[in-house]
Amino acid sequence: MNSNKKNSFANFHIRQMIGLGLLGLLNQYVIKSYIGVNEGMIVAIVLFIFRIIGFLGALKGEEKKIPLLGDLFQDWFKNI
Repeated sequence: MNSNKKNSFANFHIRQMIGLGLLGLLNQYVIKSYIGVNEGMIVAIVLFIFRIIGFLGALKGEEKKIPLLGDLFQDWFKNI
């Protein structure tokens, strides 16, 4: 969808959501399996709150970074 005309706003939010998606997978397969289900549930709730923050920022037209990890996501996925 974003391959013909690069949109910096869309790229910003794509990077944020890719990072949250990968953290969700990590939580599902690593944290819940090896650390514990209760801790995994806490991480899942935090990730859900981060998704809501990102979604509301996108609706408002803001480039609002995810707390704690937003800068890392922008750096890690800068080629997107």
